[in-house]
Amino acid sequence: MISLNYRDSRPIYEQIKDGLRKLIVTGALGPDEKLPSVRSLATQLSINPNTIQRAYNELEGESYIYSVPGKGSFASANAGTADVRRRELLEKLQELVTELKYLGVTEEALVALVKEEKA
Repeated sequence: MISLNYRDSRPIYEQIKDGLRKLIVTGALGPDEKLPSVRSLATQLSINPNTIQRAYNELEGESYIYSVPGKGSFASANAGTADVRRRELLEKLQELVTELKYLGVTEEALVALVKEEKA
């Protein structure tokens, strides 16, 4: 389901959040499908449950998941489209591209970076 890279500079909770977000957006976790409990995922990944809880809280804040008290966390039905998130990310990308150009990164280098990411 989710794999962690301990050499990655990103915190573990962000790796978990990104992994779950990808599963939801790609449809691997369907709408209203139950996510693993905090404890079971923490045990499976051999990490602290607080780390999982932080990832779940942030995903809930971004409307990718929702919680039902006493039942667990579920993939949000409207997260599959993720139009709002897509717009947010495109705005962030525009800001980054503008700053990178200001710092002297060429358009060709940016295009090469995007093409590399698609592979």
